[in-house]
Amino acid sequence: MFLDRSEFRILIVDDDEDDFFITNEYIKNIPGNNFIVDWCNSYDNALDLICSRRYDLYFVDYFLGIKTGLDFIKEAIAKKCEEPIIILTGKGNPALDMEAMHAGAVDYLVKGEMDTDKMERCLRHVMDRRQTLRSLQANEKKFRHIFERSKDSVFLATEALDFLDVNEATAELFDFSKEELTQKKLTSLFMHQRDRDQLVKTLGRSGDIADKEIDLLTKNGEIKTCVLSLSKETDTHGKAFLQGIIHDITNLKKAEMATLRLEKLGMAERLVRTLAHEVRNPLNNINLSMEQLSYELKDETLDQYMQIIRRNSKRIEDLISQLLGASRPEIVLQPQELQRILDESIAAAEDRITLKKMKISKSFPENAVMIMADAEKLKIAFLNIIINAIEAMDENVGELNIELKHEDHKPVLLISDNGCGIPEENLSRLFEPYFTAKKNGLGLGLATTLTILQSHNAGVEVKSKTGKGTNFIITLNEPQVASS
Repeated sequence: MFLDRSEFRILIVDDDEDDFFITNEYIKNIPGNNFIVDWCNSYDNALDLICSRRYDLYFVDYFLGIKTGLDFIKEAIAKKCEEPIIILTGKGNPALDMEAMHAGAVDYLVKGEMDTDKMERCLRHVMDRRQTLRSLQANEKKFRHIFERSKDSVFLATEALDFLDVNEATAELFDFSKEELTQKKLTSLFMHQRDRDQLVKTLGRSGDIADKEIDLLTKNGEIKTCVLSLSKETDTHGKAFLQGIIHDITNLKKAEMATLRLEKLGMAERLVRTLAHEVRNPLNNINLSMEQLSYELKDETLDQYMQIIRRNSKRIEDLISQLLGASRPEIVLQPQELQRILDESIAAAEDRITLKKMKISKSFPENAVMIMADAEKLKIAFLNIIINAIEAMDENVGELNIELKHEDHKPVLLISDNGCGIPEENLSRLFEPYFTAKKNGLGLGLATTLTILQSHNAGVEVKSKTGKGTNFIITLNEPQVASS
């Protein structure tokens, strides 16, 4: 048998009926033939039949009235015809044959030289080629489906790191359209120059990148922490290209950071409580002894020393209370208007703002945003951030911006300044207890702020660039009381 399939539909496009009969006869004489052959003598009708996708193969005469088989092939391809086309010529012409193959014909036959054997060989070759092409197309469709549907960013790039193709997830991750990304280099998305240099160096040495953690920038300047993998591949023409995957781990890193902060706060709390217990015991003994001495000693010259002891004992006691309060503040949640809490926090820092001749701008929703909060504690948290911003800015040129808005049905507070910024190496330690870059600071202000915000089920993110300023983004709990 020539084929294992039930039927194979062929359309012969020829304006000469005699030539059709001859060609059809050769096809019918193929042993074990299972072909259904139809004839069309009209150029336009044949193009309509191509669009119907009813046939598996087309024989097309080179001369079709005022048009040629080459014209037919070009129009058929323009109409997305994927079935093979064989050109029938009146006589052998190598230049014509090459032109037909270049236009998209899969083969050609000279009418005067045709016989059943040549027809069988031609059909077998074309059908084998067609089956291979269909397998390739099926694989391409399958992998294209995987490429497009992947939740991770998948892309192709040149060796010079110019994007060639990207999936939808890549466009969504970076807020660019696919067309915009294909005009860019991968390295243009890198946040740090050192990462660009290291990537180029590693690719030049090994050709592959495996699970490299890297900070990338979106169209809007948002920082995405990602894991990048790249491998060098070669296409069917031997041309090298890069295949890459980017996995966004921004939320995972934030969760890790939040967990680490909680662990550090827990350790600090245990340390503070242990120290408070150990210090208060001998401090109580000192105070009791001092009180006893004050009754027994009548020498007024010693009174100043007693006062020194009292004052310093009080300072130690106050310091212990401050440390304990910072490690675990007592929170009482009640319905509160967020705008009022913010206004009172700003008012508490107004003298500092005035003295340093700084500008302040506010942007709040007109309707009251109601949340469950401990107003006094939340004012402490906001005031700590505002004071830090004021201290980071220069006199006369400082600009403090406070914006309250809604994102995903949650109140989001942005406090930004144009101050000196925070060095990158300090950002990860910003909320650590007792960590401070200030000369006389205790390192408790932002640690207390974080504890208060977490007690309110609020998230905080800090973005800063040295010499440009700092942004605090605080996402509070969903409103528990309907907005009025």
